[in-house]
Amino acid sequence: MTVKTIILAAGQGTRMRSALPKVLHKVANRSLLQHVYDTSKLIDDNNIIIIYGHGGELVRQALPELEAQWIEQKQQLGTGHAVLQADGLIENSDTVLILYGDVPLLSKHSVDGLLANVSAQSMALLTVDLADPTGYGRIVRDNLGNVLKIVEQKDATEAEQEITEGNTGILAVQGEQLKNWIKRLDNSNAQQEFYLTDVIEMAVNEGISVKTSQPENVDEVLGVNNRKQLSHLERAYQGLQADKLMEQGITLLDPARVDCRGSFASLGQDISVDINVIFEGNNTIGNNVTIGANTIINNSVIADNVEILANCIVDNALVGAGSRIGPFARLRPQAELAEQVHVGNFVEIKKSTVAKGSKINHLSYIGDATIGRQVNIGAGTITCNYDGVNKFRTVIEDGAFIGSDTQLIAPVTVGKNATIGAGSTVTKNTPEGVLTLSRSKLISIQSWQRPVKKEQ
Repeated sequence: MTVKTIILAAGQGTRMRSALPKVLHKVANRSLLQHVYDTSKLIDDNNIIIIYGHGGELVRQALPELEAQWIEQKQQLGTGHAVLQADGLIENSDTVLILYGDVPLLSKHSVDGLLANVSAQSMALLTVDLADPTGYGRIVRDNLGNVLKIVEQKDATEAEQEITEGNTGILAVQGEQLKNWIKRLDNSNAQQEFYLTDVIEMAVNEGISVKTSQPENVDEVLGVNNRKQLSHLERAYQGLQADKLMEQGITLLDPARVDCRGSFASLGQDISVDINVIFEGNNTIGNNVTIGANTIINNSVIADNVEILANCIVDNALVGAGSRIGPFARLRPQAELAEQVHVGNFVEIKKSTVAKGSKINHLSYIGDATIGRQVNIGAGTITCNYDGVNKFRTVIEDGAFIGSDTQLIAPVTVGKNATIGAGSTVTKNTPEGVLTLSRSKLISIQSWQRPVKKEQ
């Protein structure tokens, strides 16, 4: 079965009150349209068509990586008119799936159920039972439960508005049938639009049965029209991610206060995650890892037995087994820590390697550096790696001890087992195994008097 998925993404989204096209607003740091596209890509033998309109070029520019055929709907004359734009790309033998670019949480399971109901004698429709179906087209059935038609709310009678089964707009049908029906749509309705939903009544009139299915969760078929709905789907998505993490054995101290905006290459056992932790990008986390509150981990590898204390940022970094990070530490891109490294409070590391057993415990900046094994770097140490134009590397060899408040002016090498006295400014290479320091002579001026504030 060849599937043609048509994603309708031309809506303006005026209620979002934004210059950004509605389908580019984000859930879990991915655009609504990206979510729908990603679900579509899970379907075998599938070709994706995106119908765009408002802010169209901006949509295409924001998502250039999408492997799809893009068609512009220059006039927004309804969902039926939008599908008609793809008529030339639909083959009679295709199964056509209609999705919506502002309905981001639809599952592959629901799509599979829909496609299974398509045949030469039947089309498939996804419906949903709602306590309050306001705004939804109503599914009108006969006494035997067969679908007769869909009535949009503005065209519905009082009796029809009492129906609680709503139309999601998501459907699947054979290409030959759809091509025939969409060319016969008219706009004689309250909205003066060409409704795709009118094909349901056409199908019934031609003896094609309409098979319905429902999603496992109502949130799967909810669209976004305003910021409140966007917020609701963000929390719904995060709830699903939290459930998946806990099913894999991850301890979440409060599942409602952990956000997963990315994915995991792998997850170990006995991982504990405190509140307000955010996962972004693609992460690997080993066994027996503890992650403290208010921490952000992005595109990083965390090895076994690592403890990350509260309020840390780990961004495109590697943390070796048995290391301890934080609190209030920042690992920037290309920070690579070996086993049993300690990085303490208010330490920032960027584009540097730190070998096994080294410690940087307080208030330091390490940038463009190679740190050896069993090095101890004192509080307030800075690698001065940038001269305003170029960046240079600092090398600290195994066993070195760097005293507090030291400035290492790169390029510079501190020799093996060397000691740098506190308060030093190191401008050239230091020898192995000896003490190096640079300090101004201490002077006390006996005649100096502290200034006194003048009277007003």
